[in-house]
Amino acid sequence: MRSTAPKPSQLGAFWLGIQAVWGAVLAISLQTRATDLGGRNALAAYGTIATAGAAVAAVTQIAAGIVSDRRRNRASRRVEFYIAGTALACAALFWFYTAPGFAQLVAAFMLLQFAMNLASGPYQAVIPDFVSDRHMGTASSWMAALQSLGNAAGAVIAGLVSNARAVAAALAALLVCTCAITVAHVRGLPLQSAVEDRMRVSRAFADLFISRAFVYLGFYTLVGYLYFYVGEKALTGFVLLVFTAAGALGAVLGAAPANRSDRRAVATAGGAAFVAALFAFLASHDTRAIFASATLAGAAWGIFLTADWALGCRFLPRSALATAMGIWNLALLLPQIAAPAIATAVLSRMNALEQPGAPRIAFVVAAIEVACGIAWIWRLPAYGRAPAVDSELSGNTP
Repeated sequence: MRSTAPKPSQLGAFWLGIQAVWGAVLAISLQTRATDLGGRNALAAYGTIATAGAAVAAVTQIAAGIVSDRRRNRASRRVEFYIAGTALACAALFWFYTAPGFAQLVAAFMLLQFAMNLASGPYQAVIPDFVSDRHMGTASSWMAALQSLGNAAGAVIAGLVSNARAVAAALAALLVCTCAITVAHVRGLPLQSAVEDRMRVSRAFADLFISRAFVYLGFYTLVGYLYFYVGEKALTGFVLLVFTAAGALGAVLGAAPANRSDRRAVATAGGAAFVAALFAFLASHDTRAIFASATLAGAAWGIFLTADWALGCRFLPRSALATAMGIWNLALLLPQIAAPAIATAVLSRMNALEQPGAPRIAFVVAAIEVACGIAWIWRLPAYGRAPAVDSELSGNTP
């Protein structure tokens, strides 16, 4: 008899594919393509395209979330959104990697953002759709680990594969395969019950949103300017590989505390260690020190992601999950818009936009942003020890 127990590895498989695309595009390929097609104004070109793409993502996520919640209330498992978004994203990837001019690059990136968020907006509700409250920490750790592994895979593909069409083909294949795994699994799972509840913004929701937004401002500032700091595509890819691989380990380490402890403390521990690692990275003068700092930063980020997922799943209403996730995820998407804009404004104000030390200044800005986020998280109400974990989940450790 086929098991109907949710398996976090299969629920989260699609997240690995989604994050592989973003690990390649947002961390390396967008910067290199902007440099190739934007000429001497590479930093300004990157800021423009990153900001416009994130705006498209924000609108798409909320719109797709609203529609998918209506479908969910009619017993849909939202898989139609996964499939449609994946198909369109595959076409957009090939256009993005082969666009001959900057205008086409911008259009391709807008299409990619639309397609990916058409799928990922509804998909972000997958854990609360199928996993009970007492298993949120474990399931969240899987999502965080697979996110890190996906980012690592994307960074390796974009950093080490020189042929643009081969990069697009590899990312598209990974996206299709992981989508198929998750779709096949969720079709056989019972949906969690959803009590009718209108979408509303509570104080806890607002505080969680603000805290997350500050942390992601720092993250996207770091990722956006890493290539310009390192100055070499292959080395940037290796640094991101170490960071994201360590993130998977951090997610494993964060699983038990996220199930049993105050999740604010777990998120704070991860965020504080991330800031410390960022300053260690700036002080590094050789490759070994750089990789050591990237390892610490990655592990810290994985711990934060686990607590972040668990807190989000806890405070959002089940009857409007994808809509709520779409709004909550604006705390991730708006920083994609704001991070390059803020960093560019600071660098311009300091007359450092075209100076060699510009990325270092951007990293200091990133550290300040993350510190604000982990301080703000203590405005949330305490949410500590979860009910005892039983054997409902298959594969309880990522």
